[in-house]
Amino acid sequence: MVPRPPSAHEASQNAPRMNVDVKGTRLWFDVDGLALVPDGPEMRERPTAVLLHGGSGGFDHSYFKPDFARLATAAQVVYLDLPGHGRSEWGDPARSSFELCADSVRDFCDTLSIATPVVYGHSLGGFVAMLYAARHPGHAGALVLQSTFARFDLGRIVEKFRRIGGDEVAAIVERVYGGDSRSVTSEEWDPCWRLVGSWMPGEEERARTVANAELDPPGLELMRGFDVLDQLAQIDCPTLVCVGELDPITPVAAAREIADALSAGVGRFEVVEGAGHFTWKDAPDRYWPIFTEFLTTATGTKPAGRD
Repeated sequence: MVPRPPSAHEASQNAPRMNVDVKGTRLWFDVDGLALVPDGPEMRERPTAVLLHGGSGGFDHSYFKPDFARLATAAQVVYLDLPGHGRSEWGDPARSSFELCADSVRDFCDTLSIATPVVYGHSLGGFVAMLYAARHPGHAGALVLQSTFARFDLGRIVEKFRRIGGDEVAAIVERVYGGDSRSVTSEEWDPCWRLVGSWMPGEEERARTVANAELDPPGLELMRGFDVLDQLAQIDCPTLVCVGELDPITPVAAAREIADALSAGVGRFEVVEGAGHFTWKDAPDRYWPIFTEFLTTATGTKPAGRD
């Protein structure tokens, strides 16, 4: 969802392992943690958290590592590269849609027999997670909507950047998110990018990313038309809506809008102070207790090795 120059890493469609054919599309995934753990005379089944990364095109699952491996004490963690992203099959960018990605999450879980997953969507991954849960009620065990929005609002984004970065930054952001991203150079975008929070992916993270630059323009176009507020009432599983207090891309007002649109008793709304778009990086001491408590409460599980 955050536009930036593609990785210098040469995009490879030859993923070495962890591929699965999902209705004719090859999806790549990786796993941390066990699905079954010894518990006295039995093997106890633990929940599976499926992580959906941001984008579009310029990101894959890799920026979740190694941080989210800590969840392996409470759940099996599955990192999924969405269709068109990373090491999954790319296909035709013109045929990409958030709905296609949402249905692929359902189909991916069914293919691997993952029942009632906890689906975590960050940024654009949140778009996909919302549509997945709304289009497939009863499938998810829980949902985490992290640093995302349900309705694109150019003015809201531009004004947030203006307040923290000034008029020049706001003008560049308006060009990018308003449909003129090709005219913005990396040198122009860098000052805007640095305002997303105290941490953002750097050179090492970009080098690890398999980026699909051709997906970025159509992805931004899809984002500009994104509005699923009227579908959120169909989400029927426990849902954590979390946002960094300082996030200019998916600001607090956008997260609150999501929480307000959920059915009564479904949502939990959390604002993490002093954090930006990559909330777990900016404020780990505040973020992880919120997330792990929600995970264990929503699924009725306990961390491995604890009574």
